[in-house]
Amino acid sequence: MQVNLKRIDQDFHFEATGTSGIAVNIDGSPEIGGHNAGARPMELLLMGLGGCSAIDVIQILKKQRQQIDSFDIKVDAERESGQVPSVFKSIHVHFILGGPLEAEKVRKAIDLSLEKYCSVAAILYKTATITHSFEVNPTAS
Repeated sequence: MQVNLKRIDQDFHFEATGTSGIAVNIDGSPEIGGHNAGARPMELLLMGLGGCSAIDVIQILKKQRQQIDSFDIKVDAERESGQVPSVFKSIHVHFILGGPLEAEKVRKAIDLSLEKYCSVAAILYKTATITHSFEVNPTAS
């Protein structure tokens, strides 16, 4: 796997591409001289966690013939304050699924993802406690 970053401005804005060729903008916060022109690197880690787990959960639920009408994830995290580096110390992932889903199958799929299959979670577990919750809205779409 390889990714490439190309500097866009004289500060911290980069355009990153992976093997798919799809561009992702990365930037620093205005507090350090960034321009809000992209996601922060630590935000990208949390997005990666959500995306990795979402793919696992969808694959598992499809194999169980569960109909997913909507799928959202909210990831909240806390970092070590006053530390360099300031790593994540706690992360909470909340899954919101809609459709005629069996709650027990959803719970099992999420557990399998975050405890066994998701490579991003396996990396983040080295510094952070990861918790999760979910809700199923039967008629949401």
